[in-house]
Amino acid sequence: MFQVILYYNFQPIEEPERFCKAHKKFCKEIGLKGRIYISNEGINGTAAGTVQQIEEYKNYLWSLPGFEDTGFKQDESDYIPFPRLTVKTRDEIVALHVDDVNPENGGNYLEPQEWRRVMEEEDYVMIDVRNNYESKIGHFEGAVQPDVENFYDFPKWMEEAEIPKDKKVLMYCTGGIRCEKFSVLMKESGWEDVNQLHGGILRYAKEEGGKHFKGKCFVFDDRLVVPVNPQDLEPIARCEITGKPADTYINCANMECNKLFVCSEEGAHQMEGCCSEECRQSEYKRPFDPENAFKPFRKWYNYFGEDFKERPVGCS
Repeated sequence: MFQVILYYNFQPIEEPERFCKAHKKFCKEIGLKGRIYISNEGINGTAAGTVQQIEEYKNYLWSLPGFEDTGFKQDESDYIPFPRLTVKTRDEIVALHVDDVNPENGGNYLEPQEWRRVMEEEDYVMIDVRNNYESKIGHFEGAVQPDVENFYDFPKWMEEAEIPKDKKVLMYCTGGIRCEKFSVLMKESGWEDVNQLHGGILRYAKEEGGKHFKGKCFVFDDRLVVPVNPQDLEPIARCEITGKPADTYINCANMECNKLFVCSEEGAHQMEGCCSEECRQSEYKRPFDPENAFKPFRKWYNYFGEDFKERPVGCS
């Protein structure tokens, strides 16, 4: 088994390019694969390797001044769910496109046990701070699921959502990083009782067994989805071809489209890996390989673009 880690740390970095160069050199030396983004506001990454490689990397990051307290969400996989190593600088480690957002001014942390207690005992509004293709296949019971395609669309959504400012607000995302910024915006906009799930869905799954979570969690690697609640693994989304329950994403085989969509094996065979009849008839269609269509993904990287521009790195 291989180890998959997800982490971030809002620790100011004075020379991001220099920090990035040294970081990439170390990761290459130990053979790590994944995506790590660095900016003057900190680091955000997801990576995979052997137990030894992951321990070496964690110890390396902890050894850097200011990063001693970096927390890691860790999971197992029977394969390396990344095709390569990418270590790059970005203007933001998670792109909100709002200036002067300081995570130190964010909402209260709720540990997984307390989060579950609040869900079961109190009155609140819960917000899923992820993109629509993520919440579509899995979310907490009763959560508001904004119909947005990018994290930087959330400020506009917040202005139009009409959430009462005297309500207790709970918010969550995959690993916590998006809530770090969005909770700041909500507080600055007048909401006072703002709370975020510390460690996100992935930590909650480990510590509370995913109780009250429906479906699965979208992750930004070749696995695409991972289970959260072992007692509730039934798909909540539907195949866009057959309409039957499904939670598997594939890319449209039409290279001009390449849409990421929920599709069952039956639907994939029926439409030869395409999202529509129009795409199925396209001269730019990739050959459909039914034996490998649902094995670990590589093609989906084309959907987000090689650099994943404006997308949150990893399942944060």
